[in-house]
Amino acid sequence: MLEISNIYKTFNKGTIDEKILFSDFNLKIENGEFVGVIGSNGSGKTTMLNIISGDMPIDGGSVTLDGKCLDGMKNFKRAAKIGRVFQNPSMGTCPSMTIWENMSIADNKAKSFGLSFGLNRQRKDFYRSQLELLGMGLENRLQTLAGSLSGGQRQALALIMATMTRPDLLLLDEHTAALDPKSSDTVMMLTEKIVHEKKITTLMVTHNLRYAVEYGTRAVMMHDGGIIMDVTGEEKKNKSINDYLKVFNEISIECGN
Repeated sequence: MLEISNIYKTFNKGTIDEKILFSDFNLKIENGEFVGVIGSNGSGKTTMLNIISGDMPIDGGSVTLDGKCLDGMKNFKRAAKIGRVFQNPSMGTCPSMTIWENMSIADNKAKSFGLSFGLNRQRKDFYRSQLELLGMGLENRLQTLAGSLSGGQRQALALIMATMTRPDLLLLDEHTAALDPKSSDTVMMLTEKIVHEKKITTLMVTHNLRYAVEYGTRAVMMHDGGIIMDVTGEEKKNKSINDYLKVFNEISIECGN
């Protein structure tokens, strides 16, 4: 279970540009939940992911994962338990390395390195079996450079790499935003398939309301550093895109837009 408790975060503290984003922010995610997070720009979605991953310090509060406090833990140590796929497809893979080499690095995540070959030939069949889940034919292209793949293929590969060692938590940071509509839909279908089959607790930030409606077990809407909507179960199933848009429009009117 992920628990974000009493988080405080201020940007540009002590300057005329001081901005309090989080003030006693709380969120709890149960094991196995697939939570879609939506909200306007500046609502705190990506900042929340950066706090969880350790890429951004907090002014107060705590983050715990399965009862273990992550406060003060460096992000590279958190990475042993947390997988992340970024918006930019190039951030999840190394373009100058082959698919095989990329997957070997991901396979060795959180393991100690000694004076041995980085490429494990005995794991090739396993890598192929993982790539077969994508349905893109990449299982037959292990020697292909990742940089020569399309954006959708690279993002799908990044998704496999992030989940190959089954992390305790998967963070998806608008991982379809840079893709064309067809590739976005493909990656989303793969995302749900992998998350469901591997039973990975997942937190997905997205600007695509349709994805928030159609995918996942829970939807959270953020605004100005707070949660203004949190639906799950039958309530989520019964909500349409128009229900979310109505709340967005109400926020815009309140903000004078």
